Amino acid sequence: MQKIKSLMARQGLKSPQESMADMSPVENFRIPSKEELREMREQPIDPQAEQEIIDSIEEVYFSSDSFDMVQHELEKLPPDLNLQEIEEYRDKLKRQQSAVSKKVADLILEKQPSYVKELERVTSLQTNLQLAAVICTNARRQLSFSKEGFTEASLGLLANQRRRQLLTGLLKSLRTIKTLQRTDVRLSEMLEEEDYPGAIQLCLECQKAASTFKHYSCISELNSKLQDTLEQIEEQLDVALSKTCKHFDVSHYTKVQLAYTLLGKTQTAMDQLHMHFTQAIHNTVFQVVLGYVELCAGNADTKFQKMQYKDLCTHITTDSYIPCLTDLCKALWEVMLSYHRTMQWHEEQDKEEAASPDPEGSSEDGSDEAVVGRTYVKKKLEHGLSRIWQDVQLKVKAYLLGTDMSNFKYDDFIVVLDVISRLMQVGEEFCGSRSEVLQESIKRQSVNYFKNYHRTRLEELRMFLENETWELCPVKSNFSIAQLHEFKFMGQCRSPSVSPSRQASSITSPTEVSLFLQGGNPFEMQIDSKEEETEDVLASNGYESDELEKNVYQDYDSDSDVAEELKQDYVDEQTGDVPVKSVSRETLRSRKRSDYNLNKTNAPILTNTTLNVIRLVGKYMQMMSILQPIAFDVIHCVSQLFDYYLYAVYTFFGRNDMPVTSQSAPPQGKEQGAARQAPPVYWYESSGLGLISSRLRTTLNRIQESLIDMEPSGESMGPHGPPEERREKVPSPHLSQMVVLTSSGTLYGLAQRVVATESLVFLAEQFDFLQSHLDAMMPSAKKPFLQQFYSQTVSTASELRKPIYWIVAARAIDYEQMLLLMAGVKWDIKEIMSQHNVYVDVLLKEFEQFNKRLSEVSRQVRIPLSVSNVLWEHCIRLANRTLVEGYANVKKCSNEGRALMQLDFQQFLTKLERLTDLRPIPDKEFVETYIKAYYLTENDMEQFIKNHREYSMKQLANLVNVCLGSHINKKARQKLLAAIDDIDRPKR
Repeated sequence: MQKIKSLMARQGLKSPQESMADMSPVENFRIPSKEELREMREQPIDPQAEQEIIDSIEEVYFSSDSFDMVQHELEKLPPDLNLQEIEEYRDKLKRQQSAVSKKVADLILEKQPSYVKELERVTSLQTNLQLAAVICTNARRQLSFSKEGFTEASLGLLANQRRRQLLTGLLKSLRTIKTLQRTDVRLSEMLEEEDYPGAIQLCLECQKAASTFKHYSCISELNSKLQDTLEQIEEQLDVALSKTCKHFDVSHYTKVQLAYTLLGKTQTAMDQLHMHFTQAIHNTVFQVVLGYVELCAGNADTKFQKMQYKDLCTHITTDSYIPCLTDLCKALWEVMLSYHRTMQWHEEQDKEEAASPDPEGSSEDGSDEAVVGRTYVKKKLEHGLSRIWQDVQLKVKAYLLGTDMSNFKYDDFIVVLDVISRLMQVGEEFCGSRSEVLQESIKRQSVNYFKNYHRTRLEELRMFLENETWELCPVKSNFSIAQLHEFKFMGQCRSPSVSPSRQASSITSPTEVSLFLQGGNPFEMQIDSKEEETEDVLASNGYESDELEKNVYQDYDSDSDVAEELKQDYVDEQTGDVPVKSVSRETLRSRKRSDYNLNKTNAPILTNTTLNVIRLVGKYMQMMSILQPIAFDVIHCVSQLFDYYLYAVYTFFGRNDMPVTSQSAPPQGKEQGAARQAPPVYWYESSGLGLISSRLRTTLNRIQESLIDMEPSGESMGPHGPPEERREKVPSPHLSQMVVLTSSGTLYGLAQRVVATESLVFLAEQFDFLQSHLDAMMPSAKKPFLQQFYSQTVSTASELRKPIYWIVAARAIDYEQMLLLMAGVKWDIKEIMSQHNVYVDVLLKEFEQFNKRLSEVSRQVRIPLSVSNVLWEHCIRLANRTLVEGYANVKKCSNEGRALMQLDFQQFLTKLERLTDLRPIPDKEFVETYIKAYYLTENDMEQFIKNHREYSMKQLANLVNVCLGSHINKKARQKLLAAIDDIDRPKR
């Protein structure tokens, strides 16, 4: 249908008959004649069938005017032609053509009246147009007459006047152009003087003037030149802006900002400024590190300049590490200080603008734009704080991780930690950052360093312990660990509520004044801990010089250089070297005298090794204070120091496995240096005398399993060394061969035992003093570990006195000889005696000899009252158990014999109370109850057996057997023995 409509449109005003006559032969062939159309219209046909025929026509026939239907039909022919099929297809096409032709004829005849009417309107329009053409011709003729009579004659004068005015304006413009051409020289002068605002102002005025005369060709060139000059000014202005990143100058920055304001590029300037700060950080750190690397390389090789910064950091040597780090932080501080001062400048400008409004009254639009600009700058600067600090952290992190610091000296590593702590404080004041990047990187280095450091310190501690002779290290009576240099930092720490980074940095910068307001570079302060004077904690000549200790300790008749030797020892310890000198036992013995029973406030008992452990703890705590993230690792290592010291003291002096020699001769026949047989264990086993507590045993087992390497060094060694779990352990220490614990003349090394045990107790007291400091540094989640360490380990230190001093007490008195003497006494006497037996005098003589030896030992080392009480308590308890054992060996005994036992025991108590101030006498009731049990009846005896399980089965059975015949019969004896057996059965 579209094809047909377009065909009709091309016919124009022609009648349908003319249109049909003008058609091409093909179209004439397709469209029927008028008669045929009439005949076709007259022929009756079903409209529905006709529409179906039209619908069956292919769409391609309606596609476009250029469609070649003949070609289309020819292409559709099959390769093998069938006449019948072709004729059928032709008939189909004819039917379609007839239907279309009829449809077209109907449409033409239907629109015939409209066509005639429109043709009449066109004819009328043509007549009107001819009339309009005549009118226009007359009007033009009249205008020509007016031009000749008025315009050319009168308006010529006006044209000449206008030309004169234009020439006058041109002269003025030429003078202005001449002035503009001379401004180039002035602009160059202003740029040399760094008068950027004036240059920009002049350039903008020139551009404005040039834009007025831009219609002149010379001005177009001048305008282009001014634009180039303005771009050159902007480039120089950008360079000037970059200079403020390292050295901020108020007047210089004010000029630059004013210049950008004139350009209307304040926000752009701020973006450029942040880019320059980022670039300044990169260039600064690269140049600092490059300088040290090239200096240490010692050649002119330029390969380092082409390296990345991260790779360059790996070429820093150990010797230049700290100076380079310090210079790095100094340079970064200058950049951050410049940024801080930049922010201050903008804050002051905002205050001034807010305080002094524009007197001329700027428009609201301009005011709003200025407010938006200031807000943008403020937010940009605030956002830039964290970005700048993040860049600084990443650069320092790359430097920190570029070198393995595990082999650094302790003091050098502390310097590194302190520099980083200062940097973290700068970061906190700079932008309130917790410096997670720095903390994580320094934590990695610290954990790596600390593992190696702690392992070395444990090995050194083992060496100290194995070479320790357990001699007293004399210090002043007012000695405190706070006097040691390693603990100086505790007086400078802030409260635990301060953030970790601030708390760490407060070690070196306790002042509250902001670093950015102090002036000067905070990294200029050098840490020289080695040269700081430490208070002398050693007593003069090895001891105090006050009057009390003059009387108690010193002889003033001789001079010695002991103090100098000791002081040299301390200097060596400070540098980590092993002391080469120590005070001999003879020197100490000749320097002082002591009464072991005097309960005076005297100097603490400690050894060089104890002092070394305390100093190690101070160093560990100093590292922990500076770097909180590894606090738990450090405290765990601190606990290992104490664990190893406690385990060593127990291993050296607390185990009852030293060789002994059986001696049955009377005391007076013994040699002074011979060892003495200890009493049988079952004498005191029932009451736990001398045995370590379950808590202490658990602690010792834990230390042995977790810290002590029990395997020989040659075993379980693979090609890569010991396994990881063994690397964390330390071999068990061995007592120095110079320490003799088997001589009775020295009370089995009592002096060394006192020094070792009491130094451990002193060390535990120092740990108690430090508990609050350790707790403040400990992470909340790990505090139960610290509490458990104190409750299960530190508090058990004093419990070692019991097993250690029991070994001395068990051999100081000859309990076996007393049993032999008691066995020779006749107890079935018939009359009451008024004289005690000889064994009592022998036992008391042993105690007197023990008291004398204690006095001799006290001349070597002060024996605290608590120690002497433990020794006396052990000896008396063992003596009382020996008495009960001796009474339990009696085969026959009378009432008078029991009375003699009471007499002997009372004589022993009376004389014993003169030798010791210990009250009450230990186990007094233990002996008295056993003696009095002889008089009990059968029922009372049975109840006694059930209630008094502190006595051995042998002692209870002997009590029943001795009473047989006096007031207990055989039947009662069997019953009581059966009761004893029932009590003993669960133990088997």
